[in-house]
Amino acid sequence: MLTRLAIVLGCLAAAPAAAEFQKIDSEDRFKQIVTGKTLTRPLVRLQVSPQGAISGRGMTWDVQGQWSWQNGYFCRDLAWGGDDLGYNCQEVTVNGSKIRFTSDRGAGQFADFTLN
Repeated sequence: MLTRLAIVLGCLAAAPAAAEFQKIDSEDRFKQIVTGKTLTRPLVRLQVSPQGAISGRGMTWDVQGQWSWQNGYFCRDLAWGGDDLGYNCQEVTVNGSKIRFTSDRGAGQFADFTLN
């Protein structure tokens, strides 16, 4: 029984790399991925323009901001419902139609969005 469990766990650990999030290292690649797309998650819909604007709605409040690409990170200054969420540089990774933003240059919390 223990041997079968070890085999099953070993197979799970050997899942294909395609199922993993891949880091986006360049502004051009980021723009290719988000241009013309809406980033969605429950109660949130955002557009990230190639010109550096962020707009949309989170719950019932407007989201507005600006972004730039700096040293391999998506750096944004954001307001949500009139509250300043501040400036933060985030690691961006992608897995198919999912995009993940991880705060504090990849060391903080993350938010996953679907690209529609």
